[in-house]
Amino acid sequence: MVSRRTMIGGAAGLAGVAAAGAARAETPTLPGRVFVHHVYFWLKAPEDPQAREALIGGLRKLAAAPDILWSHIGLPAESERGVVDDSYSVSWLVFLADKAAEERYQVDPIHLKFVEECSALWERVVVYDTQQVEG
Repeated sequence: MVSRRTMIGGAAGLAGVAAAGAARAETPTLPGRVFVHHVYFWLKAPEDPQAREALIGGLRKLAAAPDILWSHIGLPAESERGVVDDSYSVSWLVFLADKAAEERYQVDPIHLKFVEECSALWERVVVYDTQQVEG
């Protein structure tokens, strides 16, 4: 017998599946190979939520740079594992088509404005750029 509770629960579940499908449909298709640009920022004032939000706001604007295929702004995840470095404040992960796209991104006016407006917030930046392994 189907009760009102199971019918409402089933409808809510279907709505969740539909929402997940819609989110997946909005995810851009990436090329077979990408250039990954991953930046870690250590803020001068790591305990200051306004400084963190200012940097995150700057990164959100930076995401509009035309060569960026996909971006992710992250905060350190809690971990008890000794191999995890969670000393940074904010991370910025970007997928670009290739090294040439990364070189254009570095001189893009949006990127230059981000550096101009936000560089006073950080004391250290570490960048890891990777090219995909052939094959």
